[in-house]
Amino acid sequence: MEIQENIFNEDIEQEIDLLDIFNVLVQKISWIIVATILGAIISGISTKLFVTPIYKSSSQIYIFTKTTSITSLADLQMGAQLASDFEILGTSRPVVERVISTLGLETNYNDFVKTVTVENLPNSRILKITVENPDPQLAADISNEMANSLSSRVAEVMNTDKPSIVENSVVAEKASSPSLGKNILLGAILGFIVCLGIIIITYMLDDTIKSADDVEKYLRASTLAAIPIENVAKNMDKRKNKKS
Repeated sequence: MEIQENIFNEDIEQEIDLLDIFNVLVQKISWIIVATILGAIISGISTKLFVTPIYKSSSQIYIFTKTTSITSLADLQMGAQLASDFEILGTSRPVVERVISTLGLETNYNDFVKTVTVENLPNSRILKITVENPDPQLAADISNEMANSLSSRVAEVMNTDKPSIVENSVVAEKASSPSLGKNILLGAILGFIVCLGIIIITYMLDDTIKSADDVEKYLRASTLAAIPIENVAKNMDKRKNKKS
């Protein structure tokens, strides 16, 4: 019975603690709101001032040449295999170094391939070449040159006609990253969580006695009387006046 009573008492104390924390958070709601707004503002300003915008441009190649005829399922399967081969050729050193040399780029192979994605679009024989760069015009130029260089390389390797370019890349009007709205939202959430954590931790670490309820809660003792601080201050002032 004693064990059950102790468990019951601990549950009650835990509920009281959670209620106290909730009350503290309600009292500090203005702080939480300010921290949330401040987090959003700081994140937005940081994104604008310190994060370099990145632009994307894409071009597309049809993997079959003009002389290729599709007459059977085997031809379609061959197209799927060619798509995989083209993906590998797209970021091969001869293709990349030709683009770097043609455009006069000040970069190396390893850094360049990190900005390029060559992918076969689902259920198609189309190869998409996407380039990311801080300069929107340069991103479009690189993507177009990648398509030309890849077509030439395929013709050389397979000893056939150059694959057709389905779509040339255009200059992007908007940056693909960073997302200002997303970063502002994340900043607001972070400000909210940080403020919440500080308030809760400060409350949990504060073990000072502030009221009669705290005396009963922490010291397991009952109070006989409570003297208001205002009355104590007035009595001390009176004593000082008498002495003077």
